[in-house]
Amino acid sequence: MHRATVLEARQGLREGRFTSVELTEAVFRQIDRVEAQVGAYVHLARESALQQAKNADEKIAAGGAEGAPLLGVPLAIKDLICTEDQPTTCASRFLDGFVAPYDATVIKRLRAAGAVLVGKTNMDEFAMGSSTENSWKHPTRNPWDLDRVPGGSSGGSAAAVAANECLAALGSDTGGSIRQPAAFCGITGLKPTYGRVSRFGLVAFASSFDQIGPMTKTVADAALLMNVLAGHDPMDSTSASVAVPDFTQALDRPVKGLRLGVPKEYFTSGLMPEVASRVEEAIAKLKSLGMETVEVSLPHLDYAVAAYYILACAEASTNLSRYDGVKYGFRSPHSDDLLSMYQNSREEGFGEEVKRRIILGTFVLSSGYYDAYYLKGQKVRTLIKNDFEKAYEACDLIVAPTSPIPAFRLGEKTDDPLQMYLADIYTLSANLAGIPALSIPCGGTDAEGLPVGLQLMGRHFDEETLLAVGHRFQENTRFHLATPALAGE
Repeated sequence: MHRATVLEARQGLREGRFTSVELTEAVFRQIDRVEAQVGAYVHLARESALQQAKNADEKIAAGGAEGAPLLGVPLAIKDLICTEDQPTTCASRFLDGFVAPYDATVIKRLRAAGAVLVGKTNMDEFAMGSSTENSWKHPTRNPWDLDRVPGGSSGGSAAAVAANECLAALGSDTGGSIRQPAAFCGITGLKPTYGRVSRFGLVAFASSFDQIGPMTKTVADAALLMNVLAGHDPMDSTSASVAVPDFTQALDRPVKGLRLGVPKEYFTSGLMPEVASRVEEAIAKLKSLGMETVEVSLPHLDYAVAAYYILACAEASTNLSRYDGVKYGFRSPHSDDLLSMYQNSREEGFGEEVKRRIILGTFVLSSGYYDAYYLKGQKVRTLIKNDFEKAYEACDLIVAPTSPIPAFRLGEKTDDPLQMYLADIYTLSANLAGIPALSIPCGGTDAEGLPVGLQLMGRHFDEETLLAVGHRFQENTRFHLATPALAGE
C-alpha cells in the first residue's frame, strides 16, 4: 500500500479495498524499515496521524468522501510550514522544539481535504542549501545511493516520497528547492507561479521568491494536490487573486502542436554528457507525441546565480533579523547584557551557511554598496523576466535539464559554497521570473543509475500546460515508476 500513488490510494480507500488506518500503518512500517538509512524526517506524528486516519475512515464509512479529495491519504510536510500540532523547526537549532500557534494556510487546506499528516521532513536550515546537509539535525541521504545527497533544500520531502515513506509531500522552492531534489530523487516536483499558492505560515527565507508546491510520484498526483493548495488567500499580501482551474482536467488537454522552446544556454559545457543525453531523448519523445521544438535564447542566464544570491540573501538578512533570542526560539545562556544576548544567540543558534547568507545580504544592502549590488541585481532580475517573456513569443513552454549533474556525493561540495550555489544554476531563473516550473524523471545515468530530471517551464499561471505535457510524457514512459532498492524492504 505504501507504494501507491495518491490517486491509487484515494480510489482504494473509496472502494473499501483498505482503510486509511491500514494505509497509514503501512507507511509507518516503511518508515521503520528505511528511515534509519535515509533520514528523511525530523519529526514523526504517529499517534496523531493514526487518529486522523481513524477519523477519515469514519467519514468514508458515512459517505462523506465527496469534497475531501485527499481523505485518508498520508502526506509529509517540509519542516518550515507551520503546524499547530507538530514542531516547526526549519531544521535549525534556533527553533528546536518550536510549535507554531497556528496552521499555515496550505495546512488548513490539506486538513479540510482530509489528508493525514505523518510528520515533518528534513531540510537545509531555513531552506538555505542545495543538499540537505545543512540541517542542524542530520543530513538526509538519497534513497538511490545512500552515499549521495537528495538535493535541497526540500531533500527530506524528496527522499521520503522516493523511499515510499509517504505518498506525497509538500516542499518549498526559493531557487530550485522543489525541482532540484525532485530530479536527484527521481520524483515529480512542481514550483507553482509565484502567488498561486499562499505563503501564509511558510517561514520566510526570501519573500519575493518563496513558493510552496507538491512533491509527488506522478504528475497526476501533483495536479490533484494543486487543486487543494492553490487559491487566493487574504492572509498573504502576495497571493494572486486569479481564477483557479481544475488542474486534474488539464491532464487530458491535447498537446499535439505545442511548441517546445529549447534554450541554447542550458546546453553548454557545464552540462554532464549523460544528463544531456537523457534530456535530449526526452525531448525526442515529446516530439514523437506531436510537439515541435524551436530554439530560444535566454541571454542573461549567465547572471542568474549572481543576481539570485544577492537578492535572496538580502531578503534573508532582513527576514532572519526576527531571530534575536527575545521573543521565541534559542537564547544563549552565555550573555551578560542585552547586546551580548543578541550576538551570542545568533552566533550559537544559526549554522554556518545561514550566517554566511545573512552577512552577504547585510553587506549588499549596506550604505555604499546598495546601488552596486542590490539595485543592479533587481535590474538583472527584470532582464531575465523579459528574456522569458520574449521566448514565450516563439514557444508555449520551455524545456531544459533540471540540473546539470545528477546527485553528488555527501560532503563533496560542503567546503566550496560557490560550487554548491552552482548546483541550482538551471532552476534559479524560474524563481527570478516568478514563472511555474515542473521537474519530472526522464531516465538515469548509465553507470550509477542515478535519476535525471527534465524541467518544463511555463508562462505565468499556466501550470495547466506543464501538467498536460508532463502527464502525457509519463503516460508514454516508465521512468516515474522506477523505485530505489533499500535494505530491509
